[in-house]
Amino acid sequence: MRSSPWLRSLLQELQHFPWKNTALTLRERFRDDRLGLTASSLTFTTTLALVPFFTVALAVFTAFPMFGKVQDVLQKWLIDSLVPDSISRQVLGYLTQFSSKASRLGSLGLAVVLTTALALILTIDRTLNGIWRVRRERPLAQRVLIYWAAITLGPLLLGASLALTSYAVSASRGVVGALPGGVQFLLDVIEFFLLAAGVTGLYRLVPNTYVKWGHAFAGGLFVAAGIEIAKKLLAVYLATMPTYSAVYGAFATVPILLVWIYVSWVIVLMGAVIAAYLPSLLAGVARRSSGQGWHFQLALEVVQALHRVRHSDRRGLALQALAQQLRVDALQLEPVLETLAALDWIGQLDELEAGTEARYVLLADAETTPLAPLVQRLLLESTDSVANLWENTRLSSLMLRDAL
Repeated sequence: MRSSPWLRSLLQELQHFPWKNTALTLRERFRDDRLGLTASSLTFTTTLALVPFFTVALAVFTAFPMFGKVQDVLQKWLIDSLVPDSISRQVLGYLTQFSSKASRLGSLGLAVVLTTALALILTIDRTLNGIWRVRRERPLAQRVLIYWAAITLGPLLLGASLALTSYAVSASRGVVGALPGGVQFLLDVIEFFLLAAGVTGLYRLVPNTYVKWGHAFAGGLFVAAGIEIAKKLLAVYLATMPTYSAVYGAFATVPILLVWIYVSWVIVLMGAVIAAYLPSLLAGVARRSSGQGWHFQLALEVVQALHRVRHSDRRGLALQALAQQLRVDALQLEPVLETLAALDWIGQLDELEAGTEARYVLLADAETTPLAPLVQRLLLESTDSVANLWENTRLSSLMLRDAL
């Protein structure tokens, strides 16, 4: 049986995909960006915000009775899709119980609940912008309005989409009856791509920078696949080694849920790294961070590159052109460019042509600009303990021309 051209093309792309560089990038960013610690923080915030989110969703469905029939199906679908089967029923019961009590809170209690939900959203916003190296965030009011609309309208939109296939979803959950095996597989595929689509929207819309849909979708597919694999592995572990149940008894659901939330956030953050660094991975970036002094080295190379084109027709270089010329990732250059701009050594032009990436140009005079400010910012700060080193090496007397 001959394979289709599309399948052959896909296999060829997978063979040439930089899997090794991707693994190295994930390891490097996980260490340097402290994603493990970030996932722990998000786990704590998520645990506090679970009930507020569930309460808001219940309030939305209560305000729109037309979606009442979809509410139970949607709740079960969300829990079954995002939480391992071994604890999904207990988690759904706890959330429903807590949310019913939270709905009776007064105005002050409701404000605390909503503040907790928004705290999680702002933490996610700050984390993803950090992965994409975004320094300029959206105004707080704009972020709150956008994400609050997502909290309230998200359940309605998802409920509407599930309502189109409510019979099939209900049957798959044993409400109507058994479905043929092929239909069950189709429903699992739909759940997989719904999760991937949700994460894709997260990567595409949350960072305050331009993210291609294809790159965001690649990260979304990674997260959806990672969540499914993690669910299976956790289910196997709990079945073969029931340590939690033996030690914690009826309380076992809580530590398992905390572990699962942490694992899920690690997967989501790694998917964000893939989406953010996919352009450089596909371009085959040959140079990586070489430890201490790396940013200082990049800063000198940026100044050297801009000095070489200073008297050319272009007079400067765009970010992607700099990254390609220096064979590094563009995200690695952004903090370096910010440092050089803060020193007034470089500037960014306002391009008149639409769709043209703004160029960076060299502003500093190499003959009269001392090198010491850059050394202090990125290499070695001038303090009393290293005063003799600065004096004997004459770092304070070096000029920019000495580095060019």
